[in-house]
Amino acid sequence: MEKTKKDYYEILGVSRNATKEEIKQAYRRLAKKYHPDMNPENRKEAEEKFKEISEAYEVLMDDEKRRLYDLYGHEGVSQKFGPGGFSWEHFTHADEWRDIFGSSFDPFDFLRRFFEEETIFDIFERPTKERKRKPVGGNIRVKMRISLEDIAEGKEKTFELERYEKCSDCGGTGGKGKVACPVCKGKGEIHHVQRSGFSQIIKITTCAHCGGSGKVIKEICKTCGGNGRIKKRKIFKIKIPPEIVNNNNYYLLKGEGHYGEGGYGDVIIEFEEIPHSLFLRKGYDLMVEVPIHYTLALLGGEIEIPTLKGTKKIKIDPGVKDGQIIRVKGLGIKAQNYTGDLLVKLKIFFPKYISEAEKRLLEELKRVSRETPPPPQRPKED
Repeated sequence: MEKTKKDYYEILGVSRNATKEEIKQAYRRLAKKYHPDMNPENRKEAEEKFKEISEAYEVLMDDEKRRLYDLYGHEGVSQKFGPGGFSWEHFTHADEWRDIFGSSFDPFDFLRRFFEEETIFDIFERPTKERKRKPVGGNIRVKMRISLEDIAEGKEKTFELERYEKCSDCGGTGGKGKVACPVCKGKGEIHHVQRSGFSQIIKITTCAHCGGSGKVIKEICKTCGGNGRIKKRKIFKIKIPPEIVNNNNYYLLKGEGHYGEGGYGDVIIEFEEIPHSLFLRKGYDLMVEVPIHYTLALLGGEIEIPTLKGTKKIKIDPGVKDGQIIRVKGLGIKAQNYTGDLLVKLKIFFPKYISEAEKRLLEELKRVSRETPPPPQRPKED
């Protein structure tokens, strides 16, 4: 029984009258969430989800496809994709991945590594000779806990990790005297052809026996045991990037991962922000709650507030309300072309006990006060 396809709007989590900008923002958020590199524990599910959201994005960002989908549902856009349904040859937004994942992101390499899909309608028009590209080394994931001060000051962090590097004794070949792989006959790839109507889809997978090289070693290197690589420790230094403020919770060190015949993989640094004891970060802005005495709330005056760089005195007007927020410009997180603000949330403090002298003064205040509370009202729903 054929699986029922989900609604494209539901997949991206947007309304049916969503603007293109809203659709784009939704796709960017989900693309980061379901990037296969970020989901090693359930990579297969992430790959399927990434393709699903990309199909929805392709349809909803195209005026004609969206019109057909709104009128006739999935049946309306099936003619645009053909009998085999959506595949990566139909995706026209691959160039946007560089904006989402960084300028060093290689769309073709991404599709090849994670989806292993090649079609006769090559969407990147890659030369045939490149189909024998050797496998790149694996990625390394690093979890790094950082403080609010680290982000605000763009501090430099040092960390050490163990990675596979090219064996210097055999030059990464794994040994001497290579012969053609008996499984793939020296091609390094296994081809699977799937026909659909008048077209065909060619799926190419790397030969597991030779690792895609097309050759196997005759005399194994004693240093690396035929692997062509050895483990070594390396120290890295990075400066906390300002873009983490925009909820990019990972950072890519291109070409610093494990070694493979096709080159080095990447180091993926996942940032975990340590909750601050005093400040709450809201993008580039910071928020802090400052208690003030009820008399100060009535009369106004000057208060001292904490900042990331010490304390600062500010004035408050008479008659401020509990929960009122005062915005202090330029005391938030500083980026390249922008600096956030400090949001001071006032919390009016009422003492539990007051002296007899205070009671007498409050009674006198109640007697001379001309303003009375408003009448009872229906509570507002949350």
